[in-house]
Order: sequence, then C-alpha cells, then structure tokens
Amino acid sequence: MEINVNFLDNLRLEAKFDDFTVIADQPIRYKGDGSAPSPFDYFLASSALCAAYFVKVYCAARDIPTEGIRLSQNNIVDPENRYNQIFQIQVELPESISEKDKTGILRSIERCTVKKVVQEGPEFAIETVENLDADTSIMAMKMPEGDANTMILGKDLPLEKTIANMTQLLADLGMKIEIASWRNIVPNVWSLHIRDAASPMCFTNGKGATKESALCSALGEFIERASCNFFYNDQYFGEDIANSEFVHYPREKWFALPEDDSLPEGLLDDYCLDIFDPDGELAASNLVDTNSGNVGRGICAIPYVRQSDQQEVYFPSNLIENLFLSNGMSAGNNLNEAKVQCLSEIFERAVKKQIIEEEIVLPDVPSFVLAKYPHILEGIKGLEDNGFPVVVKDASLGGQFPVMCVTLMNPRTGGVFASFGAHPSFEVALERSLTELLQGRSFEGLNDVPAPTFNSLEVSEPNNFVEHFIDSTGVISWKFFSAKHDYEFCEWDFSGTTEEENARLMSILHDMGKEVYIAVFDELGAAACRILVPGYSEVYPVEDLIWDNTNKSLYFREDILNIHTLDDEALQDLVERLEESELDNYSDIRTLIGIEFDENTPWGQLDIGELKLLIYLALQNYEEAKERVSAFLSYNNNTVERGLFYQAVNAVLDIMLDDELVLEDYLPNMTRMFGAERMENVVGTVNGDVRFYGLTPTNMQLEGLDRHLRLIESYKKLHAFRAAKASA
Repeated sequence: MEINVNFLDNLRLEAKFDDFTVIADQPIRYKGDGSAPSPFDYFLASSALCAAYFVKVYCAARDIPTEGIRLSQNNIVDPENRYNQIFQIQVELPESISEKDKTGILRSIERCTVKKVVQEGPEFAIETVENLDADTSIMAMKMPEGDANTMILGKDLPLEKTIANMTQLLADLGMKIEIASWRNIVPNVWSLHIRDAASPMCFTNGKGATKESALCSALGEFIERASCNFFYNDQYFGEDIANSEFVHYPREKWFALPEDDSLPEGLLDDYCLDIFDPDGELAASNLVDTNSGNVGRGICAIPYVRQSDQQEVYFPSNLIENLFLSNGMSAGNNLNEAKVQCLSEIFERAVKKQIIEEEIVLPDVPSFVLAKYPHILEGIKGLEDNGFPVVVKDASLGGQFPVMCVTLMNPRTGGVFASFGAHPSFEVALERSLTELLQGRSFEGLNDVPAPTFNSLEVSEPNNFVEHFIDSTGVISWKFFSAKHDYEFCEWDFSGTTEEENARLMSILHDMGKEVYIAVFDELGAAACRILVPGYSEVYPVEDLIWDNTNKSLYFREDILNIHTLDDEALQDLVERLEESELDNYSDIRTLIGIEFDENTPWGQLDIGELKLLIYLALQNYEEAKERVSAFLSYNNNTVERGLFYQAVNAVLDIMLDDELVLEDYLPNMTRMFGAERMENVVGTVNGDVRFYGLTPTNMQLEGLDRHLRLIESYKKLHAFRAAKASA
C-alpha cells in the first residue's frame, strides 16, 4: 500500500492512503503540539487493534458475543535497549465461553498480521527517486536471481520474461503498480492483490502455483482490463472525454439516434439482433453509453470481427458493459495465447452455469489420476488438514469442454464452495480450479460460503449465476454431491501449441453453432483481445438492456451532482422520477450514476431511499419525510453518526406533525441527548435552513470528488496513449 506523507505545521504530519487521512504529531515535551498521537503510538495501537480484529472474526464465525470480552496491550521496554520490547496482550474472557473457544480465541490472536510482520522482521529499502509519481514499486518483490527461465504450461515465454515485459509496459503507461497483499495459506497455492497506487479502484487479483506465476496472472489481468477499459466500466468519464475526438478507442464509430428511437442501420448483425432484440423492443436510447452520457452524439460502437467470414460488426459499448462484464477478455505473450485464455474463461463460466442451473452431477476424478499431479495434491491436503474436505470433479461433461471443478466443504458452517477452472490442458484447468478457490481468501473467508440447497428455483435464479461469476459464492444444489453422476469421467486433453489450442477451442463453438466475434486491443503495446459469443458468454440476461440498463444513470446523474443548486420545482421533478423508476431504495447512488465517491463519506454511503428522504426534507414535505426516515432507521445500514442524525430528525418530525406539540419544549433535552451541533443541523434540515446535510456540494465537473477524479486521471493516461499512437 502506498502511503503519501505531507508535512504540516510544526511537527504535525499527514499520511494519505486509499480514502483515509491520518494526522500524527509529537507530545509537547518533544516540541510538538500534542494534537494527535505520535507515529510510534499508531504503531503500538495497530497491533492491539489487529489482535482484537482476529478475536472479532473468530467470535463472529461462531456466534459468540463480544460484549463481555476485553483486550489490553502493554509494551514492556528493555531498560538497556529501548528497541527491544515485549508486547504483552491480555484478554479477559467471560466464563460463558467454553474452554475450547478460549483456546481458539488465543490462537486467533497468534495470527494477527501486525504481529507476524514484526516477528518476521521487515526489510526497509530507503532511497531517493526523481519522481514519486513515476516510480514503480512492483519490482521491489524479490524475483529469482540469475538467468532463470521458468516455463509453465499455457505460457509461451518464461515467467521472468513475461513479468519483465508487463512491468515495463505498465511503467510506460505511467501506471505505478503496487502489491497490496499476498496469500499462501496452503502449499502450492498463491494469490495476490495488485493495484494502481494513484487510483486504487484499478486493481486485479492473481493466482498460481508459485508466487511468480501468481504475479504473472495479476499483471496479465491488469493489462487485459486496462486494454479493454474494464476498470472504467459504468463510470462517468466527465465532459472533457465525452466530447473528445474519441471516447473509448480511436476506431470507434458513432451512430446518431433516429427520431423514432429505432435501432440505427449498421449496428450489430442479424444474428446478434435475434439474440439481443428478440421481441423488437430494444430502442436506440437503450444503447447510449454510460461513460460519456453524450446523448447528442449518439451510440458509441466498437468494431468486432465475425470469425465465420471475417466481417466487421459494430457492437454498442453499452451492450458489452451491460451484458458481458469482464467475461472473455485477456492479454498474453502473443495473440494466440490471449485468445486461448479468453475462450477458456468463456467455457469455464458457461459450463459452470449449465452445471449449476441444470443441477448436473459430475463424476469424481479418480485418485490414480490425481496422483499424477503431486503439487496439486499437496495443496488439497493442506485444505483437508485444516478441516476443509475437498471434492475434485471432472466438469468436461463427458470430454466436451476443457473444464474442471474443485469443491470445498466447510463443516464448521455447513457451507460449500464450488470453484471451476478451464484450459486446454487437464493439469492447468485442475490447478486453476484449486488456485481460484483460494484466490485472496483466508481460512476465515471460507466461513462466508453459503450452504447447498434442494430448492431448484434458488439455484437457477439469474442473480445466483452473477454471484458465481463475481466470486464463486453463489448457491449450488445438494444434488451436486450425489454419488450417482450424470457423466462418466473423462481424462480429456485439448492441449498443443497455443495456435492449435485456439483452433480446437474455436471448433467446439463452431460445432455448437455459435458465432464468435473478436476485437484486438493492442494500442497499449500488449497482445490483448476480447471475445464475444452472443447467446453463450453473457453474464447478465439480455432483458437488462431494457429493464436494468446502466445508462439509467443519464436520467439522474446531472441533477444529483447539482442537487445543492436545484430549486424546489427541479427537486420535485427529481424525486418524482426516482419514485416512478421503481428503483430499489437500497441501491447506492454511486452505482446509479457511475461516480466513485469516497465510501467513508455520506455521499459514499448514500442510497436511493436516503436521497429521497433528503429531498422531501428540503421540500419540507414532512409526511413523506417521516415515512422515509422510519424506513431508514429500520433497515438502513449506514454509519452510527448518520443513524443518530436521523433518529433526531425522526423525533423532530413527530413533533412537527403533531399540532399539540411545540419543538422548543423538547429542544433542551434533545440537545443533551444528541449534542448541540447535531441538533442544530437537525432543526436546520427540518425547517429548510440546512439542505442535504452531510453531502458536500459538487457538480458535473466533479469538484471535490477526488476518488473519482483519480479514476479519470488513470483513464486519461490510456486515452492519451491511444491518441498518440493513432496519430503516429
């Protein structure tokens, strides 16, 4: 994690990281102002807080209340060496906690991350650089020395060369990549989280059997997502980019919106229209892209090559971002390698969906076959030694598809987690299934997986597949564990050169009667592409283009960002549109309008229901406001501070709506209850003097929205790189 430090007045310092700011000072005896803890005080507190976190996680997983648990830490200093200290952590546990759980709580503290880092003895690399913003931290990780050339299945270059190439490419783009975390909780299963230090919203996860292969995976995913603009999916680019020569790619094409809102000629082909507009209901306005929101410019479409005849077909960027998400995009050492990864991913998700929705029972992989892969068996044994039974299944559906499945059971919670992996190589697909299972997860994270069910409707519900797509935590059927399987085991093999593997995977789709569309995105210097298989590789149902399109943001974005300057008539129109839209009151505003607010602010926590409440308060519509504030207090999961504010608002509204009650009679004790500053804002909100309390003013220029502006700055680097290459 990158922490940027600013020097303030006297000895005060300001550390900024992610969306947080921490102030440090020194005691007055050390010439400071004593206005904040010292840096070392924060260090001491971090270990105590980390220990308490692990206690909380342990108790939460076992429904043990923490009200009676107390934790304290003291640092005992060696009088002869003040850098030699004992951190004494003491825990007071109620008698109601069993001896087994008392032991478990102490063991959980032993896993404290701060403690483990200190005990390991971190290294400090101190150096000067010409430009902090341009420096890259990714290669600070120790890599094998010498002329190492580690080849792995599925890659056409050694890992070391691949990592060096990708790191250089990202440096050339001005992306400062940092490694935020590593995980290696069982043998031969590594994962990590990397991100752009300047824009942490741009992040990827990697997985592999070694730390080098996991890093290669993460870097490859970062480049694929940058190349395909996925980091910026659904996000507003701002007015400058929306009106620039191109918005997404130099070769994009814009289609004007017809007056009758029909689909313009030249957009999509007949094959796609039959899939995406089967009932003729799709309108041109449904396809305006969310990123630009430029209705006057029309529909932005990207050319894809239809593989059956090599003809160009224009796909609306809106359609791609709404239906396909990240499915079928990849970067590789060469184009064939990238295509193989794209197709493998598509088969993994499609076959997984079929297996889950149709409750297909898969055959177990025989032990003599697993014995051929001792490094994978070692990882499985690591899970089972920690109390997680593992079932390995052949998901190829009788050798039709290059897909494998590793399923974990959690006897502590009754949950199960089915992880799928795909690749032309049986071994690589099996390894990917296992590494995907533990990507970014601790053992505690496996406590959140859901229990299986015999309810077929719950399994086949569309959102269940979306959950499986996002992080594989959707529900699976109990039938999945039946000993009576629907297919015989097949030790399949589609492997060869990457060119041969690409041809073999494409032939599967051809035999299924599927059209395949490919776009190559190599403007950034990487071999990256995206593959669409309409009617097969979508993540969301095609109906979402009409009923749940992300460009609904266009009906609300400008008014919401300008909400502080709207008059009563405009506010009334906005709240009526929100009511008529029938949008879920618990959907957050940042998703609705495509703006990355700081999640630790009222804007970041704001949902549609609370926004309606604030509008009704601004309009002094007390009856509607009273109904909304009651719902907020009953169901909203906002901060304690925000909850107390609305608790006070609720009481004041009760008084305002009762002709026999007078607010002044209650203000003294309400002030004692809620505090003078809070009550001043509450009364001001109700009488109209304070509008939209907690929401800092902004506008369509995104003033004050630093988090989103960092995201746009990240995109501008790619945009400028593409523009320069297009004009060269």
